[in-house]
This record gives sequence, structure tokens and C-alpha cells, in this order.
Amino acid sequence: MPGLDGLTAAADLHERLPACRVVILTVLGRPGQLRQALDAHVSGFLVKDTPSDQLIGVLRRVAAGERVIDPKLALATLEMKESPLSEREADVLRRFAAGAEPAEIAAELFLSYGTVRNYLASAVTKVGGRNRMEAVRIATEAGWL
Repeated sequence: MPGLDGLTAAADLHERLPACRVVILTVLGRPGQLRQALDAHVSGFLVKDTPSDQLIGVLRRVAAGERVIDPKLALATLEMKESPLSEREADVLRRFAAGAEPAEIAAELFLSYGTVRNYLASAVTKVGGRNRMEAVRIATEAGWL
């Protein structure tokens, strides 16, 4: 979807049309995505390779008012560990992931440049990354950002 991802679209639909039921089909079902989908009030969350006969059944169940989640993804989400990042570290890493440079982040959050660098370094260490970009990838895939 140009300019809009499915999770944002689902959240917008829920806000504008609370009775609208949304089922998301995803290529890469990751636990972090499921958490975001649930926060967006989706009614169903499945991987795209779900067999068509099962998908039809899911759509009927969702239309009847149920919430249907891919069971393997639900289990992986339950087994997922909590974010090791503090709220501030996650905020700084999220802004970095969006393309902001440390100096920009410092100005936006009214922090010193050195403090932002320290938050980024701490985030890299806590998530087990080798650098900032890997930390962004790890934290995003885990649903911590």
C-alpha cells in the first residue's frame, strides 16, 4: 500500500469506523507485528500462506464477531521476552530508525548530544546488536519499537 502500512490503516479504520472488522495477512508473521496488530484492534492476523479453506473459515468467524490469530504466531508472541529498553532508549532508537541524526534527536527531546549517543549505545548493548542499525532491526523485529 503506497504511503501507508497495514497496521496504520487498521488503526485508522478502527478510529474512524469502530465496528469495522479487519483481518491482516502478512508475509512475515513476527511476534512484534502481532502485538502492534492487537494494539490496532485487528480482528484477525494470519500469515499469507494460510490455506484458502482455512482463510474462508477465519473470515466467517471474524464476520461473526470472533478474533482469530495464527496459533503459531500467538505462541511465539507469548514466548517473546520483554523489551530490555527503557522508555527513553526506545524513543531515541525509534527516532534514529526514522532517519533522525543524534543531533536532531537531541534538539527534539531537549537532551545533550552526548546523552543521545549514550542512549543509542546503551540500546545497542541491551538488544545485542553490533551497531545502531542492527539494534534497530533487532528491536523492530522483536516489536520493541
